[in-house]
Amino acid sequence: MEEQQASVSDVEHEIDVKMGHNMEMATDGNTEVRDRGDTNVSRPMGSDEQFGKGKRVKQPFVQLKDYETHTIRVSPSVSSSFQSKSSSTPYHLAHYVNCDKFSAQHQFFLATVSAGCEPSTYAEVIKNECWREVMRNEIQALEDNETWTVEDLPLGKKAIGSKWVYKIKYNSDGSIERCKACLVILGNKQVEDIDYNETFALTAKMVIVRTFLAIAAMKGWELHQIDVHNAFLHGELNEEVCMQMPPGFASLTPGKVCRLRKTLYGLRQAPRCWFAKLAAALIGYGFKQSYSDYLLFTYEAQHIQLNVLVYVDDIIISGNDGTDVQQFKDYLSRCFHMKDLGKLKYFLGIEVARNPDGIFLCQCKYTLDIISEAGLLGAKLAGTPLEQNHKLALAANSDLRDPGQYRRLVGWLIYLTITRPKLSYCVHMLAQFMQQPKDEHWEATLRVVRYLKGNPGQSILLRSDCDLKLYAYCDSDWASCPLTRRSLTGYFILLGNSSISWKTKKQHMTSRSSTEAEYRSMATTTCEWKWLKELLSTLSVMHSDPMHLYCDSQAALHIIVNPVFHERTKHIEVDCHFVRDEIQNGAIHTKYVHTSMQLADIFTKALGKR
Repeated sequence: MEEQQASVSDVEHEIDVKMGHNMEMATDGNTEVRDRGDTNVSRPMGSDEQFGKGKRVKQPFVQLKDYETHTIRVSPSVSSSFQSKSSSTPYHLAHYVNCDKFSAQHQFFLATVSAGCEPSTYAEVIKNECWREVMRNEIQALEDNETWTVEDLPLGKKAIGSKWVYKIKYNSDGSIERCKACLVILGNKQVEDIDYNETFALTAKMVIVRTFLAIAAMKGWELHQIDVHNAFLHGELNEEVCMQMPPGFASLTPGKVCRLRKTLYGLRQAPRCWFAKLAAALIGYGFKQSYSDYLLFTYEAQHIQLNVLVYVDDIIISGNDGTDVQQFKDYLSRCFHMKDLGKLKYFLGIEVARNPDGIFLCQCKYTLDIISEAGLLGAKLAGTPLEQNHKLALAANSDLRDPGQYRRLVGWLIYLTITRPKLSYCVHMLAQFMQQPKDEHWEATLRVVRYLKGNPGQSILLRSDCDLKLYAYCDSDWASCPLTRRSLTGYFILLGNSSISWKTKKQHMTSRSSTEAEYRSMATTTCEWKWLKELLSTLSVMHSDPMHLYCDSQAALHIIVNPVFHERTKHIEVDCHFVRDEIQNGAIHTKYVHTSMQLADIFTKALGKR
């Protein structure tokens, strides 16, 4: 491992030396070396004496000539934000990354977040005294918490391995709050009914996160974030689980293992145990758990209103009064060891910027990391994420040599759809070929990355001038799958003029007509709307007005309102009557919208540039 790491370090050092340097013209007599890494050297005949020992013309190293970096630099004299070293590539990343519209403080925050480099292996950090101290402190904290006892391995039991995970935590002003080393047990080695029983763990939907922030933007509520130190260590462990000694640490007596007394990161049952303890503390304070999503807690007393959204050990707090928010944070600090990160700035890889216009959600750093991992920092741009009239489902070329890289890249893109609605359709298409990707699928994935380079900071704005009314657009692409002939459903829901929910999904059964496909898309959108309506009521937003549902199929609108065309609709009457009942109850008001104005069109097909 150390030999391999040494070779990697040598390569990284060579990259650091070579990157960002332009190659200049070099002339010496009649000998000329061309610029930009051209390996062709023109020389006159009969000059062989110049190529003896020590006289050979030195040529620049050309293998890494297009290597780019996306380091953000903020200078007091230059407010442009994103700058980088010069390079020979004509498609320099600095031409497409810009944060001029942000405040100087937020620019500094983005620069700090992007500049931070988190190590990925134990071999990297063992040479750094700072990270070694962090690991020693983490082990000491685990022992002080009585997370384990060092014992002999019981007969018939197998000790599970562990690894270190390293993270850099930031304050709301962009400064580094701390470096965190987390010991993670390899839960994938656990055996069901022996090492664990119940594993159900809750994670907040991104729709709830956007809705939560949209309401805070509209009502002008404060948004704060807190981080729990060693959150999973608070859970009580009932099963008998043994772990090998952590990497870099050993017992004085050989053959000893760690018998876990409390939960640890990586255990399959750890998230469930931690959330049960946190929920008990919140309910003890007076919070009510939402039935729409159990990770949302609300508190109302007189004129006080507090909302808490939990995502594992990251907690967002919103409230109408800063004093009440601080009192609640003091209460949590007494219950758990917590760190107050201040105002919400960076949550789950999402950059949060706020001004009088609203809250801006962006994944710029995450996007730049994707482009860097794909090796396309100097690539030419793509105008659209996916080619129109593509035939990806019918790709017949050879299988991809390394399907793992395809799955990783598509997985990164799936998470990017949190703030990039336009990517939903193309990511949906690419995710269908995870099992056996072809070369054509890989090229299509790289096209999406090249499209992202054009504007890596593009995201959504949750506006403060929101009327808190729901508007929905639904569309379908009939029989779009050439293999199954199933249709696609796409919907786009806005809270006022803030985008909060969108999806592209293949329908479960084959539709016999385009009208039937539109029916099913309207039913799916109505289900999402009913759930959102309940969620809004939990956040004290009563939605008494009917939702405006826009559809571009006049036939579907006629049938959904009038009980006619029985022969064409009797096999889909469940979906039909479900939407029709909501219309008759006054909960939904349908409207026709021309296809050219259909916002959900981007969720059902690949569109070209306008």
